[in-house]
Amino acid sequence: MERPSSSPPPSPLPGKQRRIGVMTSGGDAPGMNGAVRAVVRMSIFMGCEAYAIYEGYEGLVQGGSLIKQMHWDDVRGYLSEGGTLIGTARCKAFMERPGRLQGAKNMVMAGIDALVICGGDGSLTGADKFRKEWPGLLEELVEKKELTAEQKNTYQHLNIVGLVGSIDNDMSSTDATIGCYSSLTRICEAIDCIDATAESHQRAFVIEVMGRHCGWLALMAGVSTSADFIFIPEKPPSENWEAEMCSIIRKHREMGKRKTIVIVAEGAHDLALRKVTPTRVKDLLSNDLKLDTRITTLGHVQRGGRPCAYDRMLSTLQGVEAVRAVLNATPDTPSPVICVIENKIVRKPLLKAVEDTLEVAKAIEAKDFSRAMHMRDAEFAEYHKAYTTTTATGNQPEKKLPKDQQLRIGIIHVGAPAGGMNAATRAAVAYCLTRGHTPVALHNGFPGLCRHHDDEPVGSVREMSWLDVQGWVSRGGSEIGCNRALPSDDMPKTAWCFEKYRIDALFIVGGFEAFTAVSELRKARSEYAAFKIPIALLPATISNNVPGTEYSIGSDTCLNALVDYCDAIKQSASASRRRCFVVETQGGKSGYIATIAGLSIGATAVYTPEEGINIKMLARDIEHLRASFAKDRGQSKAGKLILRNEHASETYTTEVIANMIKEEAHGRFESRHAIPGHVQQGGTPSPMDRCRAIRLAVRCIEFLEGSAAKSKGQPVADATNAVVIGIKGASVVFGPMETVEKEETNWKDRRPKDESWLELKTIVDTLSGRPKPEDCCSSCGRMWEEVKKMTV
Repeated sequence: MERPSSSPPPSPLPGKQRRIGVMTSGGDAPGMNGAVRAVVRMSIFMGCEAYAIYEGYEGLVQGGSLIKQMHWDDVRGYLSEGGTLIGTARCKAFMERPGRLQGAKNMVMAGIDALVICGGDGSLTGADKFRKEWPGLLEELVEKKELTAEQKNTYQHLNIVGLVGSIDNDMSSTDATIGCYSSLTRICEAIDCIDATAESHQRAFVIEVMGRHCGWLALMAGVSTSADFIFIPEKPPSENWEAEMCSIIRKHREMGKRKTIVIVAEGAHDLALRKVTPTRVKDLLSNDLKLDTRITTLGHVQRGGRPCAYDRMLSTLQGVEAVRAVLNATPDTPSPVICVIENKIVRKPLLKAVEDTLEVAKAIEAKDFSRAMHMRDAEFAEYHKAYTTTTATGNQPEKKLPKDQQLRIGIIHVGAPAGGMNAATRAAVAYCLTRGHTPVALHNGFPGLCRHHDDEPVGSVREMSWLDVQGWVSRGGSEIGCNRALPSDDMPKTAWCFEKYRIDALFIVGGFEAFTAVSELRKARSEYAAFKIPIALLPATISNNVPGTEYSIGSDTCLNALVDYCDAIKQSASASRRRCFVVETQGGKSGYIATIAGLSIGATAVYTPEEGINIKMLARDIEHLRASFAKDRGQSKAGKLILRNEHASETYTTEVIANMIKEEAHGRFESRHAIPGHVQQGGTPSPMDRCRAIRLAVRCIEFLEGSAAKSKGQPVADATNAVVIGIKGASVVFGPMETVEKEETNWKDRRPKDESWLELKTIVDTLSGRPKPEDCCSSCGRMWEEVKKMTV
């Protein structure tokens, strides 16, 4: 291995500019490459230098060619690749002081004074220890005459920033780690496939998933696939778990369910910490229930493959935030770890996050399982509650409300179909039955209710049973049908149907049309007493344009479908080397889908309705394409993608832009246009959409329960009992419709007034290298530097 050069380290960069090293350590996770790309490009954009440290801590110790300066194009194509392209390896040497001493010397000789590490808790703990020892390590190197006092003084401070890359999602203080949703996607895909065989043969399957110390994958897979029983380390089953599990599965079979899925985390155990193995579970199902049972261990399939859209977005945003944290840091700033809480990227103290993570393992060892659950984030416990409630069969009397508090809850889908609608409906029905309510499906939206409520032999108003909704969690579209029409089309008939079928509360799932429908029902309360009932809206639309929330069910499924489509298109563009594709996205008059997809695929440019398109913008982007292709010297992955929202401009259509690019390219490169259309609505819902749909649906029914209890069953036109549930920043909130309508809604463009994602558009442009308007000539679109060269 090449050793560090004996030449002195480079001089520090001026001002706050830094030489930032980035490394991946521990187990690989999909999305790590996105983090590396973001750190490298954001560093360069901010005037810093970026270095990749190959093979994790081993590269830090070995130095030489394993520490390499990275340039802009070095990370081209990184976003779509699984694993880690800069490698990771176990390093015993770094665990000892001599190894860390050598690592410190290699960093100083390379001039690196900040380190961004993407890895698990062990990797991040090692990094913070390295920082604490840094002054002492440099002192020792000076004593050994391996560094000069001047070199030590120049590099006396080291800043560390952590990014959590782990498929297990086992780090406290964050809702998601880089790679966890890609891994969950692999698990759900496998179980969805197994479902078909299990259903066909009436078999039982025991699925073992990763998670030695954390049950997140097992829990979320259980929620996402409506598994019959799960085993996780944090919440072991009861002492008589064998009888409990068999009882639940027996009830499911008696009710008509043809398949059985049990999910076991690899670290699962009982209350006495005795390991629960898939073989033990299989024997119980085979011997006690006489089920034809198979075991499937998914193994490292869970770790591999391309990252899903969410992991690409998360790793990119966290990588950008890591560079900002480095530049904001002072010598006294505690090492931060970049986390995500709901939809918000935040910095947390690294050591505290690691300590809290280790506390979970200690609580489990001490059999303090309530503390272990508490030490996981609040979302974890909420998902567990949602799972247990929606898996129940409705035969537990202790969970049912008194008769006078039981409701007839209408469930209706309004608008276009979106991934997760069926999962939300299944969760609502299961929760209702567990609590003693009667779930009533109103098929085919408001027109179906008004026109077909009394059809023979089956009308559009149907009470739902537990078995009716089994299997819905993984189905796309809308099983009860949806329609864009509004109640105002026939408000008297709508009110009459509500009264006829005794609808005590209404759960609406849908997009902006559903939002408008709730608004109309609320305003019509003064005229129709039938609408003076609790109403909850769960936003579900691929456009993610519903006021009152930053996230709508279905948008993640859409993003994954669009990213898969763009990956295939980009492969074609790259194979042709000099080709640009202009891809049209859906999203109504909201640019959310185009922007987040652009972030996830590394688009050259993104056109949105909020920003619009003008001739000067196109001139700049065409000149940028010319310059990019001119610099291309046969590198791989050289294809370019531009995303255009369907309503970004009435004049500059997708085809027109592609033709303009082609015309202005003068044969130097090619341009094509592609329109994925309704492919973006997706097929099978993504695990994120399934999980959030179930969690938020349960919250909505709980709200309807509580609101009805306050009114004691009497009609009440309360401003607070018609709401939209949403995720805002780091919180789940219920927004009163009256307030959201007046203060947060852009009715003309059918979107929120304040769109939280708009700031991400700048990151898309930054990481793609798209020139800023002020850096270009307004007449020709060329960069001012190029214009000056031409005039000399």
